[in-house]
Amino acid sequence: MQTQTQVHTPAASSLLARYRAVRAASLALTAPLSPEDLMVQSCAEASPVKWHLAHTSWFFETFVLREFLAGYQDFHPDFHWLFNSYYNSLGEMPAKNLRSSFSRPPLADIFAYRTHVDSAIGRLLAADSNPEATRRIALGLHHEQQHQELIATDIKHALFTNPLHPAYLVPSTTAADSSTEIAPPLDWVNFPGGLTQIGYAPDPDSPDSPDSFCFDNESPRHTVYLQPYALATRLVTCAEYLAFIDDSGYERPELWLSEGWAIARENHWQAPLYWQHMPGSDRYWRIFTLGGWHGLDTLSETPVCHLSLFEADAYARWAARHTPGCRLPTEFEWEHAAAAATTTAPANSNLLESAALHPTRASSAPGLQQLFGDTWEWTASAYTGYPGYHPLPGALGEYNGKFMSSQIVLRGGSCVTPATHIRATYRNFFSPATRWQFSGLRLARDGS
Repeated sequence: MQTQTQVHTPAASSLLARYRAVRAASLALTAPLSPEDLMVQSCAEASPVKWHLAHTSWFFETFVLREFLAGYQDFHPDFHWLFNSYYNSLGEMPAKNLRSSFSRPPLADIFAYRTHVDSAIGRLLAADSNPEATRRIALGLHHEQQHQELIATDIKHALFTNPLHPAYLVPSTTAADSSTEIAPPLDWVNFPGGLTQIGYAPDPDSPDSPDSFCFDNESPRHTVYLQPYALATRLVTCAEYLAFIDDSGYERPELWLSEGWAIARENHWQAPLYWQHMPGSDRYWRIFTLGGWHGLDTLSETPVCHLSLFEADAYARWAARHTPGCRLPTEFEWEHAAAAATTTAPANSNLLESAALHPTRASSAPGLQQLFGDTWEWTASAYTGYPGYHPLPGALGEYNGKFMSSQIVLRGGSCVTPATHIRATYRNFFSPATRWQFSGLRLARDGS
């Protein structure tokens, strides 16, 4: 979330066009889903799609319209607490695990709520709006894009837990289409280390762009010293991870962090989430995707995903037995390397707009591949504030800062991250046992 001085007020017409595009994208994600699909909440991390559609409207109503649009009337007085997520300073809210019980208000009311909010935002931007209002609209759009990614991850888990295992959508470009060739050999790109700048820096050439934005946890920009290091040129593939499984990777406590070993034992982990043995086989695997089941043989050259930090770390320790020094990168190493390549996602990155809906095989082009999209990359860095970090005052200060405990940073985005939402400084974060997100790994090692 941006600080008061990090996002400049964009032209109202440009911001309104972006607003409409982002809001339409959320609805487009629901097009393949039935009303019943929109109600499912299948794991502790997930929320029903219906709730996502309401909560993102609640955000604009609560933090923009109530404060900055004169004469604004709430759509419904109960929505102020019903669709609050975790903003304790705004009052009570229903427990998260009850969201799937919201059969009322009906879906038609949720869509009407979105229309009500959209109309009001249009009126606000047509007037001489307060610069703080436009900053908050920019924040709300990135907030909604976060929920677009959550819609994809949540519905994938919901469909997986359905005994019928229905597909969300048969993608126009499937991950299997790109796996008929072997992934390029894993190589290394060396970086000399030294002092580097980490964190978001506004673009001086386009300060009024709606995309001139960062969350508050990406700032302030500050100096970090890096030892020489190297990053792998691509993400770890399913075939490479299968070798870890076949070498009893899930049965060897010496490879695992203590907490991870306990969690893996307790939950009977034997493979990444969404991997299952083929029916009637204890040798061959299949993987559930948003496009339904695929045999591992068709996805073997694509990046492994839906790993916890503990699994990613165990794999890195296992890989170090064959390539000495392998480990997970720090978030600062990752950002330094990504910024040296590009600060924003290249057009060919596998992000939500590519419609693959699953990681795809790496390019054989030289240099670092798959920096943006495909899978979020676990790092070895705990999620804390940068030196000099201060959250915003009031309820908006709860957006990021209060989660700086027991979380690990991930970088780079995934195949369901919107392209205009990701950048080199973006810091995602989850607890280390999280697997429902599209999370994978890239190896690092110390340089010379």
